[in-house]
Amino acid sequence: MRFSPPRPPAGTDRLTSEADGHRARLRARFLAAGAQALADYELLELVLFGALPRRDTKAMAKALIERFGSFADVIAADPARLAEVPGVGEAVIATLKAVEAAALRLSRGRLGDRPTLSSWSAVLDYCRSAMAFSMIEQFRVLYLDKKNKLIADEVQQRGTVDHAPVYPREVVKRSLEVGATALILVHNHPSGDCTPSAADIAVTREIQGAARTLGIAIHDHLVIGGDRHASFRALGLL
Repeated sequence: MRFSPPRPPAGTDRLTSEADGHRARLRARFLAAGAQALADYELLELVLFGALPRRDTKAMAKALIERFGSFADVIAADPARLAEVPGVGEAVIATLKAVEAAALRLSRGRLGDRPTLSSWSAVLDYCRSAMAFSMIEQFRVLYLDKKNKLIADEVQQRGTVDHAPVYPREVVKRSLEVGATALILVHNHPSGDCTPSAADIAVTREIQGAARTLGIAIHDHLVIGGDRHASFRALGLL
């Protein structure tokens, strides 16, 4: 009598030769032509190779893109929401969040030790990396020294899908603690509509008034929404 060997638990099967060949071809295409040669789900597959070395990652990559919409949306998704996708566990979530952290660190590195106002495109890139795809509102402050170099970047408040409470007194207090002489305020609109609301305008004026009495300048207030942004200064609101 012949017996078949037991099947390994689901998710631990070794890659078939076909899947292994697919990985090799995808890596080769990426190395030869760069990320622009890959669709979002293919780039995501590439990221998942390390997290799931024994599994075909194409189906999961496509499921994640279908659920969240784009590579950037997947990378920025909340871990709890990622875990709702079948097969996504700690290894996958840690890998995706590491990519997000690397992107943020890279974009912040572009600011370097240069005056922030001379690297405005780098500031925008950094803010988009940090906030553009968040599903909840965040209010952050870039604290600058007298040479307009970045001292600190801190999220002051996290809120809901359409509101983040802001306390002008806390913003100014923190400015004094870190020795900032100027600020750039930033918050995101998860809806993608970057139009400043009446509440946005009101709180900005409160912060500006409190900061002015202590000689702290507000260079701008940026509203980030997806790949778009609005500048209070450009709109004549500062």
